[in-house]
Amino acid sequence: MTNKEFAHARKILGRTQKQMAELLGTSQKTISSYEQGWRTVPVYVERQIYFFISRMKGINGHLKPCWDVKKCSEEVKYRCPAWEFNVGKLCWFINGTFCEKCLPNSPREKIEMCMDCEAFEPIARIMAAPEEK
Repeated sequence: MTNKEFAHARKILGRTQKQMAELLGTSQKTISSYEQGWRTVPVYVERQIYFFISRMKGINGHLKPCWDVKKCSEEVKYRCPAWEFNVGKLCWFINGTFCEKCLPNSPREKIEMCMDCEAFEPIARIMAAPEEK
């Protein structure tokens, strides 16, 4: 997540820098550092932001369970933590999911793969910068 994407997400969530710091359990200086590009936004913070956006009113209804979107086989579905814990609308938030396209080597690779997935598309659409819409 770039500094501009972070600032955009904060605005989508309707938070000041101070409120965002409280929401993420960090300091206002850290939030400012993300937005100025002095610090890289860690993957765990990026995932939290996507989680908050996914929980906004009206968005959750547009999300579909990943196993339906990806048409997972029963074998894959039953081994997957997203199925086990009934969080198919949050598959991108869960480590160790078994989507055959999403077997990354790192948390950064996973979130980048998930951002291109149809299951994440409603969140990606919201996150699209106004000039990209």
